Amino acid sequence: MARVPLLDVEDSPALMELTDRIRAARRGRVINVYRLLLHSPPLAETWFEHNNAVRWQTGLDGRLRETVIIRIGYLARARYVVGQHVPKLALAEGLTLGECEALKEWQGSDLFDERTRAVLAYTDAMTRDIEVPDTVFEPLRQYFDDRGIVELTVLIGTYAMHVRVFEALKLDPEAG
Repeated sequence: MARVPLLDVEDSPALMELTDRIRAARRGRVINVYRLLLHSPPLAETWFEHNNAVRWQTGLDGRLRETVIIRIGYLARARYVVGQHVPKLALAEGLTLGECEALKEWQGSDLFDERTRAVLAYTDAMTRDIEVPDTVFEPLRQYFDDRGIVELTVLIGTYAMHVRVFEALKLDPEAG
């Protein structure tokens, strides 16, 4: 159970403009993360805008984006993140259920190409250790330009923040 109660947004006419924008971008629903964050409307709004930019306004392909998000979810044991992305979003971006499962321990899997393995090593280092060794960073340069590296880094940092907030506040998975 969430440590902070989820708001019933239907009872909050003052939040209608923001909740309508959230619904429009989230398959017609105000998902639990926003029902939690709407305790602070300015934070909910900036989270929404930032998350939309990170997910939809970069040059990163959706398959890679979902790979990173799911890996971070597994690293943090964040049921909310994994549940939100597997299977629906992952499959829509071209991942298989086998690949999603293999992301738990990707190093021993032959399902990922060298580009994805470099990204996963970077994701692990940023998420687990914060400081990234040159031996992990440098392989990214053969697959990404400077913009791509910045976008990848911000994606990883964003979801590292997400899992920390979700786990600290015990955010409940979506019903159904």
